Amino acid sequence: MSRQNTPGKLTNSQIKSLLPKAKSYKIGDGGGLHLLVHPNGSKYWRLKYHYENQEKILSLGVYPGTKLKTARDKALEAKLLLSKGIDPAIQKRRDKLQRVTNSFKAIALEWWHKEEGLWTSDHASRVKQSLEKEAFPILGEMRIDQITSQDCLQVIREIESRDALDVASRVKQRMSAVFRYAIYTGYVTNNPVDALKDVIRSRKVKHQKALDLHLLPQFLSDLETNERITEITRYGLKVLIHTFVRPGELRAAKWSEVNWSIGEWRIPAVRMKMKEEHIVPLAPKVICILKSLQSLSGNRQYMFPGYHNPRTYMSENALTFAIRKRLSFDATAHGFRTVASTILNENGFRPDIIERQLAHAERNKIRAAYNRAQYLHERREMMTWWSEYLSQSLQNFKDNNS
Repeated sequence: MSRQNTPGKLTNSQIKSLLPKAKSYKIGDGGGLHLLVHPNGSKYWRLKYHYENQEKILSLGVYPGTKLKTARDKALEAKLLLSKGIDPAIQKRRDKLQRVTNSFKAIALEWWHKEEGLWTSDHASRVKQSLEKEAFPILGEMRIDQITSQDCLQVIREIESRDALDVASRVKQRMSAVFRYAIYTGYVTNNPVDALKDVIRSRKVKHQKALDLHLLPQFLSDLETNERITEITRYGLKVLIHTFVRPGELRAAKWSEVNWSIGEWRIPAVRMKMKEEHIVPLAPKVICILKSLQSLSGNRQYMFPGYHNPRTYMSENALTFAIRKRLSFDATAHGFRTVASTILNENGFRPDIIERQLAHAERNKIRAAYNRAQYLHERREMMTWWSEYLSQSLQNFKDNNS
């Protein structure tokens, strides 16, 4: 490597004009600070210094990411450390280790691991993915105690620029939770997200689109005959409509949760929104549907295995995609809960029974425990009526269109 130094200070125009050569060369700025220019044109700031009678080199950054002034400031900081008997290279490694240990990413993952056992696997995965996609690119490598409200606002504004307001709100809540955890564990003393109240643009609440009631018979008929959806998806939609559970509760259903002898499907609390086990009485027609489904997935853990990876379960958007794109109905999978609730209420079933079967929250805990036991017989009768209603609607549609 050739040695090339110029007296005095470098200028920005000089640095910009430096051209690569066949071999790497360096050009000095004085005081041991120099720029190393490689044959590929890259330019690296280096500081030559002596520590305990040894000549050493400290990397200060890459030009133009590290500007001339920044490189000089870093060189001055290194010399101040030397004046205190501290090797700047060792201190740099210590600082890097501290940044990794105290980074937002490290603390966020620590918080996530602590909380994931309280969530469903689906929710835990979504929380982690949202932080990895939205927050880590901006905050991930920053020391958590140096993050400001403006830094957090930048994350939110990036998401808002895509008009993903719901995502922005969820990520804001999760960032705040990370900082609350960091306060509890002594990493920080304040939560910078607290200052961002009401910063997210509001949007009118949109409820899950439900199928128009008069289209239900046609939907049931199309579901039987449409060849553009997979059989697993077809069965998934059938079971969803007959049981009106939440789509997430259905997608991860396991064969081990079904008690065939008494005709019940018990969804464990970990998969339920209200974190309570939910009993779904299975009408005879639903039992028949599940028996047919067994020929397709009975050898699997999940009733509705994934299309690309049958060892896991159906993807989050599979059901609504089939409804909208394959069957061409303007509705969502979740909307069938509204369809069932509306028809059952119109046909005189008691609201308490319907709400219990929808697994909605009961504010009075004592009353909730009583109702869970009291209503099971009535719920079983209601679910049998509902399955018969669906079957009769389908048959009437076929008779009228034959």
